Amino acid sequence: MKIVDRSRSRRLVRIIAVPMVAMVIATSCSGSDSGSNSSDTTAATVTTTAGGTETSAAPVDTLPDNAVVETLPPEANAEPVAGGTLRYGIEADVDGLNPTTSALSAPGLLMANAVFDTLAAVDTDGNAVPYLAESFTASADFLQWTVKLRPGIKFHDGTDFNADAVIKAFETARADPLVGLAIKPFYPETGATTVVDDLTINFNLLEANAYFPGALTGQLGMIPSPTWLDAALADPTLNQTPVGTGPFKYESRSLDSITRFVRNDDWWGGEVLLDAVEFYPVTDGDARLELLFNGDLDAMQTTEQASIPELRDDDAIQNVFDDTGEESFVMLNSEIPPFDDLRARQALTYATPRQNYIDLIGLGVGREADQMFTPESKFYNPDIQQESDEPDKAVALAAEFCGEKPELCTDGKINIDYQWAGPSVVNTRIAELLDEGWSVAFNVKFGEVPQDDQILQAALGQYNSTQWRQFGAEDPWTDNVWLMCRTVGFISLNWPRYCDEARDTLLLQGQAETDPAKRIAIYQQVSQSVHDAYTYIFLTHTIWANSFAEGVHGACERLSPEGIELSCASNGRTWFSSVWMDQ
Repeated sequence: MKIVDRSRSRRLVRIIAVPMVAMVIATSCSGSDSGSNSSDTTAATVTTTAGGTETSAAPVDTLPDNAVVETLPPEANAEPVAGGTLRYGIEADVDGLNPTTSALSAPGLLMANAVFDTLAAVDTDGNAVPYLAESFTASADFLQWTVKLRPGIKFHDGTDFNADAVIKAFETARADPLVGLAIKPFYPETGATTVVDDLTINFNLLEANAYFPGALTGQLGMIPSPTWLDAALADPTLNQTPVGTGPFKYESRSLDSITRFVRNDDWWGGEVLLDAVEFYPVTDGDARLELLFNGDLDAMQTTEQASIPELRDDDAIQNVFDDTGEESFVMLNSEIPPFDDLRARQALTYATPRQNYIDLIGLGVGREADQMFTPESKFYNPDIQQESDEPDKAVALAAEFCGEKPELCTDGKINIDYQWAGPSVVNTRIAELLDEGWSVAFNVKFGEVPQDDQILQAALGQYNSTQWRQFGAEDPWTDNVWLMCRTVGFISLNWPRYCDEARDTLLLQGQAETDPAKRIAIYQQVSQSVHDAYTYIFLTHTIWANSFAEGVHGACERLSPEGIELSCASNGRTWFSSVWMDQ
């Protein structure tokens, strides 16, 4: 489904941006991932053909208020022109743009898309297709994938793009203490990669994966210059001055964190039309919205639910909305009391006033979530319903729990901590709203912490319950990193620290299964397992909005080198190689 609004005039004034730490350890080295369309267990080659998939726009009046809006249709009779600087408002600053060492959140991935290309890209049907790579070929058992690179590509600093550069990027990321957490569990300690020739690499996996190219559509597929990478490893301040193969080159970063990238006239992918892209961190969602409406920004990124109706209803804005990715939820630490006891997790789930959250926080815009798939997903399990708003059940479970473990209770209620990232008026209001339901069975100690502290404490397991946003891969196998036993550790990306060997078996079957019906059934079982563990209390499907002002064109007209239509937005990030502006 699609929605198109027309744009408004812009006026040029200076934006004062407030830096902010990255929100999450982004879908580390996976990004938005998708798989090939392999249908058997024989050797497979993922290549592309000329042409692409046709898309059509649904009439605006047929869309429900909470519609998922994925793309913008091509503009009729629009003749691209060169020139102009696109000013893009983002929700947070980033601590670096090094894909091998930086924890790229959604704003970081958006910025990285200007300077880095990826080995694979996601098409409009959600498939991974070659981009920097020319082809992907799997062994018969899907344990090895051969990646053939396109010839003649150079990095911005003149260094050759080749197999050595790809392997250096991969091994540097794998060795990083944070980014490597998402890579190490899925590759052998030695021999994970081998050079076949100057333009060919073999990736060797621990388990069969029929959809491996999807891993190369995001952070892991972003390849930096090896010359720059050596320098950045010696001097981490260079992480803010990235060097890639992409359509734009780093130029400057101001004292107020405005980062400017200028056109790469030698881009391997063809002509780049914009003169420059500038990114403005504006942490207040209302301020970001006003800057777009006033013409001080040409584009913006947001997940602020209150902004969605204004963006949708304003005739002067054209929007790309997507709620098929991340889910918003309360996350519980199953490793320490009281949530190491299933009854405590169930009680908090029953006590959660989810309908009030949907009405008062979601504002009737965000759709309620029962699982990590939207109803439109082929993997959606219609039998799952997120429990909530059942205080009597919560009270009964709390009474049973406190009868056995009185040291963890006060006055017959379970004692817990709940934290959120701040400072944030919205997140504080969410905490107050949740406590209105939880207080029937829980004594809640609240804590607002900086976002980086929230992430660190979650990674170290130093929390009871916390507000979180996660999942959202184009193909579900790349969410394995958040769910498997092997990613529980001293520093854990399985944030709830919940281990279920039976679920792990299903997850590995899901990434190897090539029969569509069987694969759907597997992931429906995975969703049931996630539900039954009661480690996530799903609230809403997060809506990402990327919105564009008057005179901005081409955001959804990006093509692969073979002419396949590519997705124009994913989990809050867009691309810039096809964008142009009226002059």
